[in-house]
Amino acid sequence: MRTADADMPTVTIELTEEELEEIDDIAFANHRDNRDAAIRDLLDEWLKDRDD
Repeated sequence: MRTADADMPTVTIELTEEELEEIDDIAFANHRDNRDAAIRDLLDEWLKDRDD
């Protein structure tokens, strides 16, 4: 964990098999197979949609 993240709360989510497949597809297509980056993109998209 990076020092800047030390004070941030931890969040745990449960994903379906279909959601994991979508994450893997995004990771492969957009992030050189980096699942963490794909999850951050989807979270950012969800937060933006929620604010609208």
